[in-house]
Amino acid sequence: MIFERCKTILIQESELVQRAAVLQRLIRDAVEKREWADFEGHFSDMNALGQELAALEQERESLFAELRGGAAAAVEHDGDKGCFYALVSRLPAEQRNELTAIYRSLKLESLKLRMANDTLMAYISEARATMAGFFALAFPDRRGQLYTPRGTTVSHDMRSMVLNQRM
Repeated sequence: MIFERCKTILIQESELVQRAAVLQRLIRDAVEKREWADFEGHFSDMNALGQELAALEQERESLFAELRGGAAAAVEHDGDKGCFYALVSRLPAEQRNELTAIYRSLKLESLKLRMANDTLMAYISEARATMAGFFALAFPDRRGQLYTPRGTTVSHDMRSMVLNQRM
């Protein structure tokens, strides 16, 4: 029972992380190729995956806390990692090896995804800073403001990076 629940949760988390990695590659490719058509859709899809992943993490953490004898026991242990290894130490060797392999793979893929995300966000931030610096020098009378073709100001979020073919 414990083995099956834990395995199911870990596999679902791994699948979500893999889907997030594919979606992140789409976002990176869209940024590099300046294909802004589906950019907002990609971010909303990524946010939905993040919510699903957070729900699974909460389910996993509650399972660990339940098996450790409540939330207080889970807090005194070494976080999620300590709870996981305390949980699998109760299982037979074959099940323990299977769960730890899934868990390590999940952690490795999560780390890769986080590093790729940090790199992408640094690239986007640098591009935004470069564009903001350019517009501040080229058009000092605008004082850092970006405007739509209708003359209203644009917020400084990701949509403000999308430029027309002409200035």
